[in-house]
Amino acid sequence: MDSTTQIEPVPRLIDELAQRPYTDAYKRYLIERGYARNTVCAYLGCAAHFLQWTQREQLDLHWVDETLVAQFLDDHLPHCTCGWPTRGDRRDARAALGHLLVVLRTLGVVAPRAVSATPVDEELRRFDEYMERVCGLAPKTRGAALRIVRELLWQRFKDRPVVFSALKPEQVRCCFARLTERCHAPVSMGAVVSALHGYFRFRAACGDAVHALMGVLSYPANWQQAALPKTLTDEEVERLLGSLDSPSPSMRRSAAIVRCAVDLGLRSGEIAALTLDDIDWEAGTLALRRTKSRREQVLPLPEPTGRAIAAYLKHERPKSQHRELFLRRMAPRDEIVGPDLVRKTIHQAYARAGLTYTRSHLLRHTMARRLLAAGSSLKEVADVLRHRSLNTTLVYAKLDSWNLRSVALPWPGRVAS
Repeated sequence: MDSTTQIEPVPRLIDELAQRPYTDAYKRYLIERGYARNTVCAYLGCAAHFLQWTQREQLDLHWVDETLVAQFLDDHLPHCTCGWPTRGDRRDARAALGHLLVVLRTLGVVAPRAVSATPVDEELRRFDEYMERVCGLAPKTRGAALRIVRELLWQRFKDRPVVFSALKPEQVRCCFARLTERCHAPVSMGAVVSALHGYFRFRAACGDAVHALMGVLSYPANWQQAALPKTLTDEEVERLLGSLDSPSPSMRRSAAIVRCAVDLGLRSGEIAALTLDDIDWEAGTLALRRTKSRREQVLPLPEPTGRAIAAYLKHERPKSQHRELFLRRMAPRDEIVGPDLVRKTIHQAYARAGLTYTRSHLLRHTMARRLLAAGSSLKEVADVLRHRSLNTTLVYAKLDSWNLRSVALPWPGRVAS
């Protein structure tokens, strides 16, 4: 019996949609990705509901796209009187229809996703290429900058050609003021300035005069060195590592991920990007190939980290064609994990250990503190954390209380002992 026949369509109305081939393909798509029977049934119901709505509204199926899905979710679903059991579950409906679009486009039933081709979009694509190839910025950083620059260009040019010389300082100032109204901290305002400065440098490389526009923007006061970096104490680190022995689903994967953060100081994106080929078991090393600085580096693999990774590979990692080290356990199975799942895993490890922390980056700060406490120099800490500039590492100098004690001056009004 074919696996797709093991799950019955939820409502009988699915059979009345004249979309039976698409329903079968959609069902097979979900089953192959490991979704549970109940989830498949619910997603089938959402898809059938949507297809029935398009039929009732006399919408051509060929023109189904994200805009039409958003219209269904925003306008129809909250006020639905069709009697479908999924009408109130927007989150499931959005996920189900996202998968449906993938299937329909794979079958050629609907048009491929449209690529916006306005002059502003073309300009942003060129700027994105510059940030990637010249500046070496990560996708997340580029995306944030593009959203900021898009607002500047769209407010000025709309769907007209982008003429950079027509951009005036007052327009830049107004855009900056509008964007910073949404910011709640100086560091967020600094990100706006950084994005706009980056775009102006790109235009300067194209031969445009940008000095008048650059002069409009200045970084807000942000005393980054005012507070000590937050870290875990040694006792909290032991509690965190001790919590990794508790039995629960995906515990070996959690242990390996936490060990990579605690023992190596890896960022969430670096952990998610690790592959089976990055580990040299004989040499006891780990190669980082997709780092924030885009430089390949080889790190020693500590024994506890190696044991945690080996246990995950031997007992928990599913068989897969993917070479990435960490894979999803829940549907869609056989998919690689992303940085968000890595951060969620570390957050859950904090909770199991009874710690109130949430940020995964604290483990990187904690590693810097432990290195300094063991007698390492700031240069050695910078090398381990893979900082491009030693200035980035200087913030950890305030954690080196032992050496700071030797240079501290007597407190005013007190006799030095």
